[in-house]
Amino acid sequence: MHQLRITQRPLAAALLAAAPLFGLSLLAAPSAAHAAATGVAFVHGTGKQTNAYQDYWQPAMVDSVRGGLANPSNYTVVNCDFEQYMWDSRAAGCLAQQLTDFINARGITQLIVITHSNGGNVMRWIMSNPTYDSRYPNIISKIVRVDAIAPSSAGTPLADAAMNGNAFEQAVGWLLGYKSDAVKMQQVSWMATYNANNLYGTSGRPALPKTFRAVVGTDVDSSPFDSDSYCGGYTENVGLETTQNWLNSCSDGFLNCSSQSAAGSVWFQDKQRTAGAEPLSHNQSRRACFNLNTILRSDMTP
Repeated sequence: MHQLRITQRPLAAALLAAAPLFGLSLLAAPSAAHAAATGVAFVHGTGKQTNAYQDYWQPAMVDSVRGGLANPSNYTVVNCDFEQYMWDSRAAGCLAQQLTDFINARGITQLIVITHSNGGNVMRWIMSNPTYDSRYPNIISKIVRVDAIAPSSAGTPLADAAMNGNAFEQAVGWLLGYKSDAVKMQQVSWMATYNANNLYGTSGRPALPKTFRAVVGTDVDSSPFDSDSYCGGYTENVGLETTQNWLNSCSDGFLNCSSQSAAGSVWFQDKQRTAGAEPLSHNQSRRACFNLNTILRSDMTP
């Protein structure tokens, strides 16, 4: 009988009684939508960049990937001086400021970071040393994950070759620049020291506070008769196939697979997911080659 009396109340009275509940749900929906502002940041590798959108990543890569966001305008392309040591104010300091500005300007609450090469080391510095800079904790709190493409987590023998000043330096100069602090830092023994003392995420060390997962490039193709060799620049791929002679059989022409896999976890090796099971040279892994851009685009959800 009690149930019957409730259902027979006049419609106006029933609506009036329910109004507070409807009001709460209407208020909650916009608030929840506002709370999920996802953005993506593109962090370049070694070098001093002033227009990484055009020069380092290129628009085809950036614009394709950000298209996977609910709001494609929520993106930033970092331009810093990564010729410095990772902790330098011109490297990690610059990166921290640009990420902070992006988070504040766009109200970002969920940040996906895409790095390439040495950019992964600079991001690991920030995530491993939250007390080093007052800006770091807020950045770390917003990060959902770092997708590290071909990260130089354990350095590269090419950096050792460049620093040794032998004839091989001429072959790797276009990749690294000559004897910058960033090149010194990426020597194999130097990175082993940093990984053991200053950085998280490698074997035997504390885990990073947020997911750091690597895309590993395993080989280089540079045949003039293979159209795939021209993606990202044929001359660059020829150079990387040359430098691959000083690396392991599993390498992207700049980094051994073991270095790329040294920190965090491996998301995938190139041939496992690329179109035609094509390898990604170190140059191609920052470009829209073999559907890498669409793989990243489809991953733009937290």
